[in-house]
Amino acid sequence: MSFPPQPPQPYNGQPPYGQPNSGQPHQSQPHQSQPQHSQPQHSQPQQYEHSQQYAAPQPHQQQQSYGRASRMNDSNLRLVWVYPDLLSTYGDRGNALVVERRARQRGLGVQRIDVRSDQAVPTSGDIYLIGGGEDRPQRLAAERLRADTGLVRAAENGAIIFSVCAGYQILGHEFINDLGEREPGLGLLDVWSTRGEGGRCVGDVLAEVDPRLGLPQLTGFENHQGVTHLGQGVAPLATVQTGRGNGTGDGTEGAWRDTVFGTYLHGPVMARNPAVADMLIKLALDVNALPPADTTWYDALRTERINATRQPA
Repeated sequence: MSFPPQPPQPYNGQPPYGQPNSGQPHQSQPHQSQPQHSQPQHSQPQQYEHSQQYAAPQPHQQQQSYGRASRMNDSNLRLVWVYPDLLSTYGDRGNALVVERRARQRGLGVQRIDVRSDQAVPTSGDIYLIGGGEDRPQRLAAERLRADTGLVRAAENGAIIFSVCAGYQILGHEFINDLGEREPGLGLLDVWSTRGEGGRCVGDVLAEVDPRLGLPQLTGFENHQGVTHLGQGVAPLATVQTGRGNGTGDGTEGAWRDTVFGTYLHGPVMARNPAVADMLIKLALDVNALPPADTTWYDALRTERINATRQPA
């Protein structure tokens, strides 16, 4: 079982923007040690509505590996915003706007495709973004994405997928839907989500990102009842300093593997963390660095929210 490969690091003398690192697809690197959080304990199965018990799914014997070789065959970055009519709470549509803006600041053409839930998800996109949603829209979105299969096929083709909250849960093996039942997800991330028994996870979050991603501290806000457990096939996206993240009590926030990412952070998360948007663009282009772009507005927002979160209540 291998963990997520190391993505491109900040520019350090490697080939510049627009020049691929090599002609070979990225290969997964073996992980030397097993993190303690990778196998959640379920000594006492939790109880759900209708007296239903949750049993952790069995890990896959062989997991699909998603490559990150450059998929762009023209001058446009193809950005797909999935189901804005169902999954776009707390301004998550802003993530698409920020990625588009950050790409255009570098002189890239962007073809943005907003795919409603009654439309087929194209498989030729470079970056796919999925937002959060309420319980019933989340169930409907999961049903339609399972039937459509376009997002799964895009992942198999090496697309970059970034998901938030309900979208994050949908990418996992399963979650608890609005009917109190276990709803199958897409299985693109080795995670499964249960319903927390205590209060909701609400408030601002500060988190240190997995150092292999080469990103600064994450800032955002969470509002979810779900608790997401990580399996052996993923690593946490970040470790919380403030906030509850995945809700498991182990300090993890989000999950990632290869080019598939999930987080509970709204804000929208790309506006608060433009380096995340830049990372997705670099993965799509298969480069180590991008030309500099103005971050004045983003820096002001980040500073404001980070300072507000650090202030005592």
